[in-house]
Amino acid sequence: MKTRLKVPFIMLIMVLVSFTSMLTKPITTSAAVDVQAKTAILVDAETGKILFEKDADVALPPASMTKMMTEYLVLEAIKEGKISWDTTTQITDYPYSISADPAFSGVGLKQNKDYTVRELYEAMAINSDNATTIALAELVAGSEGDFVKMMNDKADELGLPDATFVNSTGLSNTDLGENVPKGTEPNADNLMSARSAALLAYRLINDHPDALEVSSMTTTEFEGDRIENLNWMLPEMPGYLSQYGYEGMDGLKTGWTDLAGYCFTGTAERDDQRLISVVMKTDSKEARFEETRKLLDYGFNQFEKKELYPEGFQIEDKKTVPVTKGKEDTVEIASNGPLTTMIEKGTEDQYSVEYSLDQSSLNDKGELTAPIKKGQQVGSVTLVNSKKNYGYITADGEQNESVELVTQEKVEKSNWFMLMIGAITGFFADIFTSVVDTVKGWF
Repeated sequence: MKTRLKVPFIMLIMVLVSFTSMLTKPITTSAAVDVQAKTAILVDAETGKILFEKDADVALPPASMTKMMTEYLVLEAIKEGKISWDTTTQITDYPYSISADPAFSGVGLKQNKDYTVRELYEAMAINSDNATTIALAELVAGSEGDFVKMMNDKADELGLPDATFVNSTGLSNTDLGENVPKGTEPNADNLMSARSAALLAYRLINDHPDALEVSSMTTTEFEGDRIENLNWMLPEMPGYLSQYGYEGMDGLKTGWTDLAGYCFTGTAERDDQRLISVVMKTDSKEARFEETRKLLDYGFNQFEKKELYPEGFQIEDKKTVPVTKGKEDTVEIASNGPLTTMIEKGTEDQYSVEYSLDQSSLNDKGELTAPIKKGQQVGSVTLVNSKKNYGYITADGEQNESVELVTQEKVEKSNWFMLMIGAITGFFADIFTSVVDTVKGWF
C-alpha cells in the first residue's frame, strides 16, 4: 500500500512546487501584454525609461501624430516670444483650399478674417484640423516648406531616430496637389517610428507642459460651434464616448490615414507616475484605444518607482580607496544620493550596483593624492540590471541610474617631515625588495 502511494504523492509535490514557482516568478514583459498593433512602445514620462516595446524602430507613416512636432514648434515660438497666444493671422489660399475640401473635413476656415494662435492651435490639437495646422506653419515659418525644414532640424536636435517630415499635417503629399511643400517629393509621406513618436511626446510634455492643458480638453468652441476631442480616452468624454474614458488620461494625439492605419500617442498620470504610450497601425478607431489601455494598464499595474539603494551606500569590499601623501592611508567612499528607478514589481533582486572610479583622479598605483575634501567626487555608482532591460528613449537616459561616488571625510596632506620619512622608508623598502629578489634568483 505504501509503495503505491509514493508515486502520486511525489507527483503532487512536484505540481505544487511548480505552481508555487509560477506564482513567485516575475512575469516577463513579452508574456505580460499582447498588443495588437504593428509597432508599440511604453515609456516612463519622467525618466524616459522604456517599459515595453514591440518593433519600436520600424518607421511608418504617423498620420496626424505628425502634428505633435507642429505643436512643439508653435509652443517653442510662443516661449521665445516670436508669437503669442493672442497673435492673429489670416488664412491664405492654401489652407483655405484644404479647409473647403470635403475630403479634409475640418472646422471650416474663412478668409479675410483674423484668427488667434490659440483658436488655431486648439482646433489642431483637439480636432486634428489640417487647415489650421498649415496656417500655423505659415505663421511661424512663412511657408510650409520652410516649416518642414524646421521640423526636420528639430527632429535632429531632439535625437528622433527614423523621423522624416515632408509636411506639417501628416497627410500624404499626394493629397496636397499643387500645394506640396517646397523641397519635398509629390508622393512622399512623413515617417516616424514608435520610438521617435514616444521621444517627441516626451520632449513635448516636458519642454512645453502647456500642451497638456489643451490636449486634455474634451471639447472647445470654434466660431460658435462645438468641436470634440478625437482622443476618446479622455475622462468625461460626452455621450457614448465615455465608455473609452481612462483615469488620468490627458493627451496626446490620434492619427489616421489609409496608409498609416489607426495610430495613437497617449499619456496618462496616476499617483505622480506618468506614462507615455504609442501604438501604430492598429485595425480600427476603437482598437487604437483598446490596445493603448492594455499598455497603460500594464505599466501602472506592473511597475513602480522604487529606491533600490539609499544615499551613502557602500559596496562591502570596496568601502575605501588608498591615499598617498596623506595623514590617513585610506579614505571611505559612498554614493552621494539614492539610486531610484522604475522597476517591474518584485524584481528588486535583479539589480546591483557597480563603482566606476575616475581614473584621472588616481595615480599609477590607483591611489588618491592628499589633500582630499569631504564630499569630493571620485567616480560614479551605477545600477546594473541582470535581466533584460529596454534602456531609455533619450541618449543620456542611463545617467538616471547613476549617482556620484564621493569621499566620506577629508584627508589632510601629511607634513614635510612625515612625507620625507615615508619617501626614505619607501626607498629602502624598494632596495630591500630588489635584494631579496636577487638573492632568490641565486637559488
